[in-house]
Amino acid sequence: MKTKTIGVLGAGAWGTALAMAARRAGCDVVIWARDPALAARLNDEHVNRDYLPGIALDPAIRATGDLAEAARCDAMLVVVPAQHLRWIGEKLAPLVAGGTDAPPLVICAKGIELGTGALMSEVLAEVLPGRVLAVLSGPTFAAEVARGQPSAFTLAAENADTGAALAAMLGSETFRPYRSRDVVGAQIGGAVKNVIAIACGVVSGRALGDNARAALITRGLAEVIRLGVALGGRPETLMGLSGLGDLTLTCTSQQSRNFSLGAALGAGESLDALLSPRRSVVEGVFSAAAVARLAAGHGIEMPITQAVDDILNRGADIEETIRGLLARPFTAETP
Repeated sequence: MKTKTIGVLGAGAWGTALAMAARRAGCDVVIWARDPALAARLNDEHVNRDYLPGIALDPAIRATGDLAEAARCDAMLVVVPAQHLRWIGEKLAPLVAGGTDAPPLVICAKGIELGTGALMSEVLAEVLPGRVLAVLSGPTFAAEVARGQPSAFTLAAENADTGAALAAMLGSETFRPYRSRDVVGAQIGGAVKNVIAIACGVVSGRALGDNARAALITRGLAEVIRLGVALGGRPETLMGLSGLGDLTLTCTSQQSRNFSLGAALGAGESLDALLSPRRSVVEGVFSAAAVARLAAGHGIEMPITQAVDDILNRGADIEETIRGLLARPFTAETP
């Protein structure tokens, strides 16, 4: 059987981890870095000191600063930050042919476009019409995937054959795909959980206790499901790996950039001071406004999401915001 070639677009922590996972699955892997100097260091040192220090990379993984080289493959994993997805899609447009024989584009970014409220699949469908799209999402910290520790994820593609082919290409004993055809649901879980994780971090930073965090996760899941269903997702998807699984992981560990940022905010640090030294993107900071706006446009009540948006983008006082959530009227848990 011919060895499959995977192009990984993005050389941050998650892109590097996915390159390692694809290599373990037996693929030839080329990883594209926007910074040619980073690509050169990856090839010379076989470690991503900027984003995954201390984790040795398989020397067979090639890095390049040439996007066209990474686009000549059997499938592409698109791992740039969510707010840069439109930019990379526009760069790919002249490099990737359309049609069913074109390499599928697997969206690995989690977020909603801030300016338009578009899902990642909607962004790529606009700038790369006719291309085959899929979504990879789930409870996967990059460092653990890179080390080969066991992980499971949702692989969503509307076409069942595409999903099966990608699962066979990427799956291994320690990187286990669960197929879905619910592209919308897989994206909503991955986007909204980052916002809820910031809220859970605030609870931790304010020392409000494990009971409060458990309640926040559960009510946060209710918000995820309400929005996902309104946009056409399936509730069972949102109770799976890309919904509940990812939400649980991100809301309970300091490894989560979103949780750790929320914890620091809850402890009294300023948002500007927290964001300025960070190399990696904290997607929930951008997604909070986009998700809140999307929810309002569909008439969906998402009080936790709105509270996070108020704190991050409207200068709301954390203590007053918490009191406002706790003062909400008592209601039924289910309709």
